Amino acid sequence: MEKRIVVAVISAALAVPAFAQNTVTLYGVIDEGLDFTNNVGGKQVYELQSGYAQGSRWGLKGAEDLGGGLKAVFQIENGFNVNTGKLGQGGLEFGRQAYVGLSDAKFGTLSFGRQYDSLVDYLAQTTANGNWAGYLFSHPYDNDNTDNSFRVNNTVKYASPDMAGFQFGGTYSFSNSTGFSNNRQTSVGGQYANGGLLIAAAFLNADNPSSTASGAINNGGDENFLASRLRIFGAGVNYTFGGATVGLAYTNTNVSEPTSSGYVGAITPVAGTTLSSLKYSNFEVNGKYQFTPAFFVGAQYVYTRSSYVASNGTLHPNYQSVGLMADYNLSKRTDFYVQGAYQHAGGDKTGTVLGYAYVPGAADVSSTGSQVVLRAAIRHKF
Repeated sequence: MEKRIVVAVISAALAVPAFAQNTVTLYGVIDEGLDFTNNVGGKQVYELQSGYAQGSRWGLKGAEDLGGGLKAVFQIENGFNVNTGKLGQGGLEFGRQAYVGLSDAKFGTLSFGRQYDSLVDYLAQTTANGNWAGYLFSHPYDNDNTDNSFRVNNTVKYASPDMAGFQFGGTYSFSNSTGFSNNRQTSVGGQYANGGLLIAAAFLNADNPSSTASGAINNGGDENFLASRLRIFGAGVNYTFGGATVGLAYTNTNVSEPTSSGYVGAITPVAGTTLSSLKYSNFEVNGKYQFTPAFFVGAQYVYTRSSYVASNGTLHPNYQSVGLMADYNLSKRTDFYVQGAYQHAGGDKTGTVLGYAYVPGAADVSSTGSQVVLRAAIRHKF
């Protein structure tokens, strides 16, 4: 009996190299913390919230070596709320990502399914929220999707290999309906990295987003604009020297003929009027200093100017946002962080949600023109 066991163990050990290039990895993030929000109907709110620095998730990803440098790849990723156990992304089982494709070291990767667009893949990493800070530091309403408020369904994506520091890619998302252009999406982007320098730019166009249940952008609860057309473009740069990283980013969002659903229903300037367009210009400067391998402090400032073009005229609210964060790694997989965000709304008042400060992640709309959110949290990665 003992001989049989020894033979079985040796056989299994010898068989490992034959499968060394075929991998499946289980991974995840659990992010949970206590938030404080002021000016909520004149009161203060304390609450437990999940998924700020990173959305809480678990997933599977893998690759199979097909020979000649070609691999089959896949990834499925689920988002969830730690406090309630509910699925994220409108209750989708794998709402964060779900795709399969082919990858080649020389020619790049072609993948199919629910995926991230080029704004998220390339541009977001030059912003604080898309890099090290997360949800609380996103631009008002995450109007440029750099915090990944929506994913794109029915998507064919191409990502190039690294060519002397330059990479590029793009997505096309099918409408999956008889109206070929009804709720379809396209995006392109690229980046150049050399030493401590990173330069990135991206563009996204969506026709009739969220107009059909089976289309490119329809997340059943994810936050996005509903309109006849959504266009977003931007560019950013990061530079790292020693322990310091500084970044600049600019994004521009144009929402044509917004409907009365989603965000737009809350920001119609005057009851009974119609909006012909919404425009947002976001100017961000951010910085991070890595004091030790286990500890960093980061800061962000964003100025957002918006235009609401309506049948009764044009309004120009503006928003100034400041964020601070400190993060300490207790181990390679567990860290503790504190964050604070302040936002002040100025310029024209709309008399609605955006007439007051709205900090992404706040418990509710501010009862004054300013609002503060503070957070202390623990994050575990596996």
